[in-house]
Amino acid sequence: MTMTGSRILVECLVEQGIATVFGYPGGAVLNVYDELGRNKDRIRHILTTHEQGAAHAADGFARSTGKPGVVIATSGPGATNLVTGIATAFMDSSPIVAITGNVPVSLLGKDSFQEVDITGITMPITKHNFLVKDVTVLAETLRQAFAIAVSGRPGPVLVDIAKDVTAANGEWEPDTPEAAARRLRTIAPRRPDRPSDAELERAAALLAGSRRPLLYVGGGVIQAGASDTMRTLAERLQIPVALSLMGHGALPSRHPLCTGMVGMHGTRASNMAVNRCDLLVAAGVRFSDRVVSNPAGFAKSASILHLDIDPAEINKNVQTSLSLVGDVRGTLEALLERLPPRAASEWNRDIESWKRERPASHEGLPSKIHPRLIMEEVHARAGDGAFITTEVGQHQMWTAQFYPFTRPRSFVSSGGLGTMGFGTGAAMGVQVANPEAQVVHIAGDGSFRMNCGELATIAHYGFPIIILVMNNGALGMVRQWQTMFYGKRLSQTTLDRPPDFVKLADAYGVDAWRATDVGSLRAALDAAFSRRAPALIDVSIDIDEMVLPMVPAGKAIHDQILQA
Repeated sequence: MTMTGSRILVECLVEQGIATVFGYPGGAVLNVYDELGRNKDRIRHILTTHEQGAAHAADGFARSTGKPGVVIATSGPGATNLVTGIATAFMDSSPIVAITGNVPVSLLGKDSFQEVDITGITMPITKHNFLVKDVTVLAETLRQAFAIAVSGRPGPVLVDIAKDVTAANGEWEPDTPEAAARRLRTIAPRRPDRPSDAELERAAALLAGSRRPLLYVGGGVIQAGASDTMRTLAERLQIPVALSLMGHGALPSRHPLCTGMVGMHGTRASNMAVNRCDLLVAAGVRFSDRVVSNPAGFAKSASILHLDIDPAEINKNVQTSLSLVGDVRGTLEALLERLPPRAASEWNRDIESWKRERPASHEGLPSKIHPRLIMEEVHARAGDGAFITTEVGQHQMWTAQFYPFTRPRSFVSSGGLGTMGFGTGAAMGVQVANPEAQVVHIAGDGSFRMNCGELATIAHYGFPIIILVMNNGALGMVRQWQTMFYGKRLSQTTLDRPPDFVKLADAYGVDAWRATDVGSLRAALDAAFSRRAPALIDVSIDIDEMVLPMVPAGKAIHDQILQA
């Protein structure tokens, strides 16, 4: 069947099951947008305020579903505005497909208007990228892009298409994602999905012989759909479970075996457990520096068993005793076959005693609005079925510390790249992917102002997202470091300037409230949760409130600061 490149693009999107794309038009993608307009009954297009917001929205869509999110942008500045969003997805293994236009083939490499080498720019931050200069390979390129994005360790793929390719005629024949995935395996054979029997027997022996085992669980467990299997293993062997930031939701935070987050702002229980365990089973994690801190002092009494689908992560940051490379779910299932149940032990009682050690400021809730109180009040109204997105900073850590997550994919936050401005776009993507769900976006005033223009998108489409801005009038996390480690020299971290977020929301047609004490907070939350409409609550918190516990840079993770 003969059709234009832009029509081939649309047909491939439909073929891949893509019903929604996020983007922003421009000259190099005019043919694509003309075809999208012709097919608006088949593919919904969400027009964002900025290309970065579109990239984060595609990412939020992907994180909340496990399915690829799609973003479209024009050449030059349109494409470069996607870079932060692509890098964010890459660091957290989120499957997005970014489609960009470029100048016609005859103008490539000539510094043409709005030309940029986006494949060169994004090479280090994509699983793979393509520059399409021939319409005859367009369909197969797009199919391979989607197959690569979701195969193995997921991640972003970019397809850059010269403008004349979208206008040229080519042949298109229907295909299936499964067939494309099979061809990909032929082109680039994968490692076995499961480790060898000998490796599994060695791992099972390590687990059986351990007296103080600890599971360290990350986002890879969620990506692999292995949360239930991991929980079964933990319960069978009574193994405590510490979570990375991206691992939240893999095990309910209130589960008896859950010790909470591990690392720089981890719980006392998680960090002490890492220090005292004799076997650390790391599943779907990459041993980030925010978890490990000082490698010489990390799990120094333990053997380390690393389960991961990506061989590049093995022994990259921490040396392991044994590694099992393959699909995490399949690996955990194979270990379950080899391990009989075990009763709780003195080790579990040690864990429970550490759970009771919390920073003093977390024990009582003062009359001011404390971050822990905010999380409790939001959860009381949102329930376990809500999706929570965040920006990056103190509010992100308080959400991870205090919000009781119960489900995989319910916590959407930028981990590896730490992208301020991520959450507003991500919340839109989560809401599009889960239209009946409650989405609550928890932001800091510093992060929120970076992409607050997306309030226009939220208002236009009527996304019933509740945005809660934890407003301390500062870049709180940087201020905390300046206070603790830079002699209280507060340089450029006080945000004593506009906007007034309530007035800003009103300008965009979003209902908003200001909360300055516990009573007004509860009233604002009641009002916002009482209807299905966009809402914003500007919540005043103390400028000197700190995220504790905290591990100073370079210290072992059990060497925690528990009070300011």
